[in-house]
Amino acid sequence: MQGEDARYLKRKVKGGNIDVHPSEKALIVHYEVEATILGELGDPMLGERKECQKIIRLKSLNANTDIASLARKVVEECKLIHPSKLAEVEQLLYYLQNRRDASAGKEKKEKSSKPKDPPPFEGMEIDEVANINDMDEYIELLYEDIPDKVRGSALILQLARNPDNLEELLINETALGALARVLREDWKQSVELATNIIYVFFCFSSFSQFHGIITHYKIGALCMNIIDHELKRHELWQEELAKKKKADILLMYPENQTLKKDYEKTYKKYQGLVVKQEQLLRVALYLLLNLAEDTRTELKMRNKNIVHMLVKALDRDNFELLILVVSFLKKLSIFMENKNDMVEMDIVEKLVKMVPCEHEDLLNITLRLLLNLSFDTGLRNKMVQVGLLPKLTALLANENYKQVAMCILYHISMDDRFKSMFAYTDCIPQLMKMLFECPDERVDLELISFCINLAANKRNVQLICEGNGLKMLMKRALKFKDPLLMKMIRNISQHDGPTKSLFIDYVGDLAAQISNDEEEEFVIECLGTLANLTLPDLDWELVLKEYKLVPYLKDKLKPGSAEDDLVLEVVIMIGTVSMDDSCAALLAKSGIIPALIELLNAQQEDDEFVCQIIYVFYQMVFHQATRDVIIKETQAPAYLIDLMHDKNAEIRKVCDNTLDIIAEYDEEWAKKIQSEKFRWHNSQWLEMVESRQMDDSEQYLYGDDRIEPYIHEGDILERPDLYYNADGLIAPDGAVSPDFFSDYHLQNGDIVGQHPFSSRFGAECKQIVSFKPANEKAVVCQVQRRDLEKVPQEVTSSFHNGLGKEQWDFGGDTGRSGWPEEASELMDLVNHRGFLAARRLRMDTARMNLTTTATEHDKTARSALQDAATCPGGISAAVASSKSVPW
Repeated sequence: MQGEDARYLKRKVKGGNIDVHPSEKALIVHYEVEATILGELGDPMLGERKECQKIIRLKSLNANTDIASLARKVVEECKLIHPSKLAEVEQLLYYLQNRRDASAGKEKKEKSSKPKDPPPFEGMEIDEVANINDMDEYIELLYEDIPDKVRGSALILQLARNPDNLEELLINETALGALARVLREDWKQSVELATNIIYVFFCFSSFSQFHGIITHYKIGALCMNIIDHELKRHELWQEELAKKKKADILLMYPENQTLKKDYEKTYKKYQGLVVKQEQLLRVALYLLLNLAEDTRTELKMRNKNIVHMLVKALDRDNFELLILVVSFLKKLSIFMENKNDMVEMDIVEKLVKMVPCEHEDLLNITLRLLLNLSFDTGLRNKMVQVGLLPKLTALLANENYKQVAMCILYHISMDDRFKSMFAYTDCIPQLMKMLFECPDERVDLELISFCINLAANKRNVQLICEGNGLKMLMKRALKFKDPLLMKMIRNISQHDGPTKSLFIDYVGDLAAQISNDEEEEFVIECLGTLANLTLPDLDWELVLKEYKLVPYLKDKLKPGSAEDDLVLEVVIMIGTVSMDDSCAALLAKSGIIPALIELLNAQQEDDEFVCQIIYVFYQMVFHQATRDVIIKETQAPAYLIDLMHDKNAEIRKVCDNTLDIIAEYDEEWAKKIQSEKFRWHNSQWLEMVESRQMDDSEQYLYGDDRIEPYIHEGDILERPDLYYNADGLIAPDGAVSPDFFSDYHLQNGDIVGQHPFSSRFGAECKQIVSFKPANEKAVVCQVQRRDLEKVPQEVTSSFHNGLGKEQWDFGGDTGRSGWPEEASELMDLVNHRGFLAARRLRMDTARMNLTTTATEHDKTARSALQDAATCPGGISAAVASSKSVPW
């Protein structure tokens, strides 16, 4: 078309639909522009249509804006919007006014938490503009000297920074191979060269589909070696600088200008080296961070101590490098092995200096790393030790960091050791303000969870309840029926002291919530709160009658009638109200005790249920009316007897206390309880005695009469002869006098001293005594002098205190010192046969603990006595013949 042929240009605008901006407070107006070129005669020669949009930003829009007025103003000033769309504009503005900015803030945070691309640096800024068609020339420069290699790598980097050139560079294997070779061979000779080449590969690493080429040339492993080398170089630089500084000399001799100038020169050189080194570290670490998308690659990095390198880099002062390092550590911290490596490097002590800091992005990513680490109990302890608690509390006032800081503080509050520390900060007033200003019906989960933990500490509760704190909490909880807020109130109610008495005013409000109409979770918390109110001034009988709670409580005790959590709270509630005499009687008349026994049978495997039900019985046996019902009309004592040996210590404790009370008021049950305790404590001994079957040779070992069994048909407690006392231990015809032990005295509970008695068979002879209790045959007992210190105090004291001389009868002729001749010879016999026989019975009547000790040499003893009986020369001959037997 010739220029003179065109005479007119016709432009037509057609309005379209209206939308809201996805992140900003603005309207987007879509419209279509149609341009037509007309000829001389007005006929269209060329036409084109284009879709456009106009953004109308509404900076003044807020919660108090008049939507109708603003909509009219927008329609009047924007000619693209037809007046007929006024109602649509109003609706869109109303949506913008009520839309929350959380999504935008979250998007902004995520964007800011990602490290920025490395900026241009010295070595890559050259005057020449690279051209993709000159790649061959740039590759040739990589084969020249170091300056030319730096120039060639910088030109290739210019091309690589444009994503459109990456695919063409990718197919140029010569260029990539040359870059990898130069980096591998010359990276120590020039920091600029190494930085340029790593930056080229970093551009490829920004796209996951190019990670294969980086792995092919092993650039990741090479970067790990470079980073490790540079960190060691930095340590050497610092050591050299510290040597040249010689702070003490410079301060003592300020006139020594030579040393001072030398130090300043070295420090400037150090600063220049650090700047270049940090550029290299930043590019290399960013490349590794991109490659760490693959967990297998990340594992290889971990095996090469990437965590130790990153933690060392935290000592730097460069914000951009620190953001990258902390971001990398945050990614690695989700794996336990990496977290353990961070613990070894004392990472918390290095991170605490960054909280707070002026750089918002660095502070944000540091808090998120601390949040990941706070899942570890030991690291939470470390955070408190280094003083992080007040710093995090101060960040609650900042809207940008409030959420993350609160999550970290929540984790810290899970440890009972640290709950009380929050009372010495301004954390609790801030949390209460957030609670009361929350616009939604349900409080944010992080906030209310944090408050629930803090309410478990008595000192914190006192701060929470200051002023009208409890009143406002109750008002909000009852208004919105919030179970989590009620859980916080329940925690508050568990602490004794002035705070518990504040609940007197709310007993009626809480009792009114206990019904089948309310949400079960909310009812559970209300029941738990009431169950905590063990107040002497509270008339529970009036509460139960006023709000008709007894039928509700009884109905919920039926197995399967409700969830276990609700049933358990009902049992605890019954235990609390049972402390009142009139309430206990009211509950007993309603038939709750049989219902509790039925529930006990159904939930016997649940220790919490069992313990709480037994506690109800414990409370009820205090009152006369309910005590008679429990003892005489139910089988509750029998269940308690079965449970008094439960593996759970708390259950055993409550059972024992309850049974002690029952035993005081009922003799029949007292005997059963005593008998059961005896059988339990002595079950091993009783089982051994009852199951023992004596053979024929044992039956008449000690005489012609049969030995009566230990256990008769009657009750074991009816056997007084088993106790250590004057009537049962030693018979009147016993064969030894208690004077034998009179010369021994006690020292620290042990028997010490020597008896003057000496046998005719030598000073080391064992002493054998034969005593015959009234209802038993003779039992042979041998005591060695060197074993006398091992004799229990109870045994010796029973000889001294429980036996009189009139009870002892040696019988027959006596040898020296009043001992029978036969007994002395028998002592010598048993001494040489190596016999030790001792049967001791010990009864601790207070604890009903019966312990028996029998030696393993019974057969040896019996053999010795049989030899003596059958030997033609009698005992004397047996003694003479046995002296040849070795000990």
